[in-house]
Amino acid sequence: MLSSSHPLVDGRTSHSALVSAYSGRRSDRLPVWFMRQAGRSLPEYRELRTGTRMLDACLDPAMASEITLQPVRRHGVDAGIFFSDIVVPLKLAGVDVEITPGVGPVMGAPVRTADDVARLAAATLSDEALAPVAEGVALTVAELGSTPLIGFAGAPFTLAAYLVEGGPSRDHLAARALMHADPETWHALMTWAADVTGAFLRAQVLAGASAAQLFDSWAGSLSLADYTAHVAPWSARALAAVADLREQGVRTVHFGTGTGELLAAMRDAGADVVGVDYRIPLDEAARRVGDVPLQGNIDPALLAAPWPVLEAHVRDVVDRGRAAPAHVVNLGHGVPPTTDAETLTRLTALVHSL
Repeated sequence: MLSSSHPLVDGRTSHSALVSAYSGRRSDRLPVWFMRQAGRSLPEYRELRTGTRMLDACLDPAMASEITLQPVRRHGVDAGIFFSDIVVPLKLAGVDVEITPGVGPVMGAPVRTADDVARLAAATLSDEALAPVAEGVALTVAELGSTPLIGFAGAPFTLAAYLVEGGPSRDHLAARALMHADPETWHALMTWAADVTGAFLRAQVLAGASAAQLFDSWAGSLSLADYTAHVAPWSARALAAVADLREQGVRTVHFGTGTGELLAAMRDAGADVVGVDYRIPLDEAARRVGDVPLQGNIDPALLAAPWPVLEAHVRDVVDRGRAAPAHVVNLGHGVPPTTDAETLTRLTALVHSL
């Protein structure tokens, strides 16, 4: 149960444009926010982060809160998304992982055998371990007022892929091989990953987030058959961690990159909203998923294009998004770090004018 002071319970965010759209209702304001809006392109973010490692910033409640709030103040977007990283729940569960600048998350040792998974399974996420995250969310929600906060977590496949590969990978050959060569070990690993990331999502929602997004960075490397058999049930398990809070207004988003062929299966995993990347038009995405709100799908590359080109693209995205019962405008992936922050502010104003 959500507390009586939760923004969805006391009414601060329950009628916001974002929560309305996530619930399938269109309002006078077309909501917009940007993935990876917290930081990346903001000079105030770079100044604040100077000398602080990524995971340390994520687990400093005051710093994580301030970074989350910066783009809301600057751009006037319709939601904050809690500043975190996909591998934060792994770190909190005791996994040896660090984020190497210019490389990404790197594991102390890959997880590739039944014994590796059995050792990993002994690690769980305690309330004590999650305390910095809950505190950061509470600090943020206190400042956001009527602007909803979105909780964030990596999907089980992306977590498992990092663990098996030992770090970033373009093709995830080791992870894909394990799922077929030893499905029992793969399913045990996915169960652990789903429970850890589900607990991470739930902690954010209980602390004040009005919605939660499950982000599958690497699902686009999978065939539909592999996704359906070896991934989707565990994404559903992660989303189920907050399913009991839906009656109180909590909504969930399921997003992945390169997942145009997986959209219907991602919908079936149980989220309220399907996120769409930039590779497939929104009206085609709406045809594939049916009567489900959509989120997306501005091409991040066009943030560097001349304004008339970007404006025409945004208008086309919004027009195609009318095929869905409701639409939250977003990028079809994250904000490139070289993006001019003023472009995002101008883009937000354009969306609100539509």
